[in-house]
Amino acid sequence: MKKILFVLSMIVTLCAGAQESFVRIEGQNLIQPDGSKLFIKGTNLGNWLNPEGYMFGFGKTNSARFINEMFCQLVGPDYTAQFWKAFKDNYVTRKDIEFIASTGANTIRLPFHYKLFTDEDYMGLTTAQDGFARVDSVVNWCRDNGLYLILDMHDAPGGQTGDNIDDSYGYPWLLESEESQRLFCDIWKRIADYYKDEAVILGYELINEPIAPYFDNVDELNAKLEPLHKRAVKAIREVDRNHIILIGGAQWNGNFKPFHDSRYDDKLMYTCHRYGGEPTKAAIQEIINFRDSVNLPMYMGEIGHNTDEWQAAFCRTMEENNIGYTFWPYKKVDGSSFMGIRRPEGWEQVVNFSEAPRTTYKEIRNARPNNQEAMRRLMDQFIENCKYENCLVQKGYIRSLGLKTE
Repeated sequence: MKKILFVLSMIVTLCAGAQESFVRIEGQNLIQPDGSKLFIKGTNLGNWLNPEGYMFGFGKTNSARFINEMFCQLVGPDYTAQFWKAFKDNYVTRKDIEFIASTGANTIRLPFHYKLFTDEDYMGLTTAQDGFARVDSVVNWCRDNGLYLILDMHDAPGGQTGDNIDDSYGYPWLLESEESQRLFCDIWKRIADYYKDEAVILGYELINEPIAPYFDNVDELNAKLEPLHKRAVKAIREVDRNHIILIGGAQWNGNFKPFHDSRYDDKLMYTCHRYGGEPTKAAIQEIINFRDSVNLPMYMGEIGHNTDEWQAAFCRTMEENNIGYTFWPYKKVDGSSFMGIRRPEGWEQVVNFSEAPRTTYKEIRNARPNNQEAMRRLMDQFIENCKYENCLVQKGYIRSLGLKTE
């Protein structure tokens, strides 16, 4: 019934006019095309289009670039390219989106790497990347299942964070590089032009968790963040006046003090992240204070990796304070997610290689297991295990988010 009502709502509002078919902002609330309030509840499709090591069970090999290099050293570049294609084809499918919708979730956040929209080498492709094709598939699945979609550039040109999560080179070069900023804005403009009439997309999240707190010049970097946001918003608005734009705080989406102007666009909202700490209002009071000061919506784009009791308590806190949420992530090895992936029997051989010293060719040779075919079989089995029908539904986890299981 929810699916039918969503589709009918889309049809009716599309007939009424393009602007009225999109989620809009009204003070601190998000309003759906039918006039009802949208309180975001959902999950993140992490690891699918921006691989992170811990979701495979890896430690030191923790970014997309490091994982790809490790696989190439382990089984060769040609098989690694085949693995990535199979990974993208199977890690998230229509069945996964249907399952997410069945829990009562209403929104999915889709993290992606900027390289998916360039001709740079990424996840097995060296030209003609498949970013639009991959996002199109999720858009269609979300439309069919009554879900909204947030597009999140998790890995920006040059790196916006300076840690493994942005697949960077250990520093947020985006904030200092004119070339990277130009590419950043150009990619967002292309995405916005392509999806400008797509009402299933709730909004565009410009960059994920900018500027890690490790750097001596963090204040100087923070001061460059809002001007970059304004530049990207201006580029998007040249082609798309329909969609909301989401702005995340500095230092893991937690510091909003660098922001001094919330009125340079009439469709802005903010997004925060929280891991650990007490699941109380006090833990997010500064975020609430900022939200109240700008009188615009605030949404918890990432939260999780905790006990079911902690998550349930924090969900109550967020609902009481009108902060919607998408928990991180949907799927990974060992659970703490909607779906848990079983490690293939013998997967520790791949993990051990990923953790071994590999800074010289001799070290690579010494660390590599002798049986190459066995390693390929393990990677094939990981693909099998990550398929929807072979994952373990984490029922307690899902219920802790105020969602349901069949």
